[in-house]
Amino acid sequence: MEIKPYSDSDKSKREQVEIMFNNIAPKYDLLNHSLTLGIDKIWRRKAIKLAAQNNPNNILDIAAGTGDFTILEAKKTNAKEIIGVDISQNMLNVAIQKAEKLNLQNKIKFIKADSLDLPFSDNSFDSVTVGFGVRNFADIPAGLTEIYRILKPGGRLVVLELSEPSNPIINKLFGFYFHKILPFFGRIVSKDKSAYTYLPNSVDNFPYGQRFIDIMSKCNYQKPQLKWLSFGIAAIYWGEK
Repeated sequence: MEIKPYSDSDKSKREQVEIMFNNIAPKYDLLNHSLTLGIDKIWRRKAIKLAAQNNPNNILDIAAGTGDFTILEAKKTNAKEIIGVDISQNMLNVAIQKAEKLNLQNKIKFIKADSLDLPFSDNSFDSVTVGFGVRNFADIPAGLTEIYRILKPGGRLVVLELSEPSNPIINKLFGFYFHKILPFFGRIVSKDKSAYTYLPNSVDNFPYGQRFIDIMSKCNYQKPQLKWLSFGIAAIYWGEK
């Protein structure tokens, strides 16, 4: 079943996701870091280490949002060119402001683009990262196939995504927090009644674990692997072209 942000809208998932992130962009960082207790920063660093293992000359960060992942890549890797893309211009506007404050505007470029139709030629990037964005793809296999197209031979895709913990106690605690507390505060702060209900539902609907590894394999990624984080609350997936 396809999960969309706004059940009362007849717009496509892609259009609804764009609207949702445009709506919550001003408060996204506040909610994202506070509601994850800052653990997401640790996860990002682990993912970037994997993305940097092949010493990339250039990196594409998909679903860049407000730019945290992209900016961290500029700080933690030796890549000469880093591009962040997202379908939400409002999110990218925040990212651009962050990069300018850190004087990284000459190293990072942000572009509005759809993950299913990337404006780059075949075999363009050494590494591609997606942080908490694959579950928002309108079509996950199509998105992974498009990423495969623009990766150079030997290039690496690294995906960071939330999942459901296998430990029953952690699962119950996480489920209560994620489905009750997060939507409550999310609605109050962001003023978008649907966004922080959609986000937990999108995690529930995401084919995490071995199912995602299988999808990567079907999309021709070589040696797909995963690493669980924080008792299975999140996972890093990676594979090569």
